[in-house]
Amino acid sequence: MKGVVLAGGQGTRLLPLTKVTNKHLLPVYNRPMIYYPIQTLVNAGVTEIMLVTGGNNAGDFLKLLGNGKEFGLKHLNYTYQEGEGGIADALRLAEHFAEGEPICVVLGDNIIQGNVAEAADHFRRQRKGAKILLKEVNDPQRFGVPVLEDERVVQIEEKPLHPRSPYAVTGIYFYDPQVFGFIRSLKPSARGELEITDVNNAYIKAGMLTWSLLQGWWTDAGTIESLYLANQLVGRTGANNLSLAA
Repeated sequence: MKGVVLAGGQGTRLLPLTKVTNKHLLPVYNRPMIYYPIQTLVNAGVTEIMLVTGGNNAGDFLKLLGNGKEFGLKHLNYTYQEGEGGIADALRLAEHFAEGEPICVVLGDNIIQGNVAEAADHFRRQRKGAKILLKEVNDPQRFGVPVLEDERVVQIEEKPLHPRSPYAVTGIYFYDPQVFGFIRSLKPSARGELEITDVNNAYIKAGMLTWSLLQGWWTDAGTIESLYLANQLVGRTGANNLSLAA
């Protein structure tokens, strides 16, 4: 399985911090934000990784990360997303890199207390379809929210005003090679982007999506409030701990 870290976007919710840098290069406690999703993949046994970035500071990722030696990698791949096409549009750029293999996708502002090694192993045995990781949160209306019937996810609603479950779909996804076909079939949402929620709903419609609950804390770091929270959580317990699996 290969790994993709999505680290594009303009970071407008973090202005003025992002006037001079990509949000994924901002510090979270004692490391740049981008270190955490890369370590999430490495801890899951993924050693072939592509970073999708964009904006005016893309070259800074290369200066910071190089070939990934700090993470024990022999090589780190990069590609560039032009404009603001959404998460699914950014993932589309990794199709050539994936070469028909399954992939684990991590949003560049997602930070976890534990690791996803167990979920990754389950998906390797699943062999096809998709797998998402859910986490109970206090503010699910900020995220994609799963609608559950018994043990099945029957739909994911994007940022619903009245969430039908207390869970958020975290920004960690497992996909088989069909994902790129689903992306090509998408139409832009009302905000003009290709939504990852629509990709997940396509897998649900095909009856090919499974899920697991993520253990330990999880947060994004895409707003001032969540960036502050992420610093506190990492400072308190550390992140990417190998003893706490999903």
